[in-house]
Amino acid sequence: MGEQIQVIVIDDDPMVRTAVRMIMATAPDIEVVGDAGEGRAGLDLVRAHRPDVVLCDIRMPHMDGLAILAELQATGDTTPVIMLTTFNTDDYVVRAFQLGAKGFLLKDADPRDMVQAVRDVRAGRPALSAGAVETLIGTVHAAPARDDRARALVDTLTDREREVAVLLASGASNADIAREAHMALATVKANMSRIFTKLGVDNRVSAAMLVRDAGLA
Repeated sequence: MGEQIQVIVIDDDPMVRTAVRMIMATAPDIEVVGDAGEGRAGLDLVRAHRPDVVLCDIRMPHMDGLAILAELQATGDTTPVIMLTTFNTDDYVVRAFQLGAKGFLLKDADPRDMVQAVRDVRAGRPALSAGAVETLIGTVHAAPARDDRARALVDTLTDREREVAVLLASGASNADIAREAHMALATVKANMSRIFTKLGVDNRVSAAMLVRDAGLA
């Protein structure tokens, strides 16, 4: 096993912080090195520990998750941040995405998904729960317009890739896509990689938005 992934948790709810610590404790490759109940203290921890991943509540009094992202961005700190949220539709999610958040998870996400999200973000991959993908797509594209550029990009996909892309745009997880499309999980991931390359994107949300703009979802 390689080095442990060091995580800091920032959330004003002590029960959430405790729950996240318990979830991360089930993963032998992840260690929570600190937690904070408010944003400024959380930033101090990030600067002191230089963690691999930060799990941060998007809404907190005084200094919220957006302010934390903005300050990290302003100081050139590239520590990847996964935003935690309890709601399904909120402009905060879109703003956080624009500020460089690397992942979004609903707080009631399956603990296994939360652990995997930390691993994915540490490996440089975005981590977006199905619920969070749906939130972002729904907020940004409440009435999606068909777009010629998006349609042209989507037209480069094979029939199988297009099938996967449409399921992705519906908010389906890789496991959901594997089940719906009757393919192995490894095949889904391979298709996803090709889809990202052909569409010129690097995350599920951007891919889903293009598919929707093309009028396929």
